[in-house]
Amino acid sequence: MDALVRTEGLYLAFGGVIAADGIDFHLEEGERLAVIGQNGSGKTTFINICTGFLKPTRGKVYFEGRDITRMGPRHIVRLGMARSFQLPQLFLDHSVRQCLEISAAARSGRLSFFAELGRSVDSREIDHALELVGLRERANEPSSSLPEGQRKLLDVAMALMLNPKLLIIDEPTSGVASEDKHGLMATLMRALEERKVTSWFVEHDVDIVSRYASRVVAWTNGKVVADGPPAEVLESEVVRREILGTA
Repeated sequence: MDALVRTEGLYLAFGGVIAADGIDFHLEEGERLAVIGQNGSGKTTFINICTGFLKPTRGKVYFEGRDITRMGPRHIVRLGMARSFQLPQLFLDHSVRQCLEISAAARSGRLSFFAELGRSVDSREIDHALELVGLRERANEPSSSLPEGQRKLLDVAMALMLNPKLLIIDEPTSGVASEDKHGLMATLMRALEERKVTSWFVEHDVDIVSRYASRVVAWTNGKVVADGPPAEVLESEVVRREILGTA
C-alpha cells in the first residue's frame, strides 16, 4: 500500500537560495507528524509544494499514489489534503456557526447567494463539529470575538468540514498564551483522531512536539537532517546544535 504522501527528489531554489534540495519524503496514514526547523529552513516551502501553491523545478509529489505535482491547491483539497494556516482564515463578519456552514456548503457545492445558508447543510454535522472543538456555547457569536486559541480551533473545524484524509497545520500554538497551548493541542488531536484524519503540523514549541507528535522531521537549509520518534530526533546532535541551539 502506498504512503499517504510521498515525494521524490523535490528541488526548488529562489535565486541562490535552495529551499528544497532533493527531498525524498513519506507520510503514512494515521501518523502525527511534527515538522521543526528554524525560520527559512524550507519547512513552509515544502508544504507549499505539496499543497500546490508552488511548483518544484524537479521532482514529484504523490498523494495516495496519485501524482499531484502540477495540480492546483483547490484540486488537491478536493482529493483530501486540507491545510490550516498560521493566521486563521475565518469569515470575520459571520458567526462561528456560519463559518462552519460556509465550509460545509462549499464542500457539497451548495454555496450560493440565492440559497439560505442554514438550509444548505446538515445542522447535526455542524453541531458535532462545534462539540469536537469545544465551541458549541459560542456558536452564535461573531468569529471575530474569539481569542486566538479558539480562532485556531475554528479554523481547524472549518478544514475538517471538507472531510480531509490529511490536515496540515501551520504553527497551531503560535500566538496562543502558554497556559492555553496544551488544552488547544489536546482538543485538536482528539478531534483529528475521532475523524480519523492524519496530522502534519509545524511547531517551534519543543514540549508540544514531544508530547503530541508520533514522529518528528527536522529541517535545515532545504534538507531533512533528522527523522524519527520525538525523543530520538530532539536529542540528536544536529538538531540540538542547528535548531534548538542547546548542543
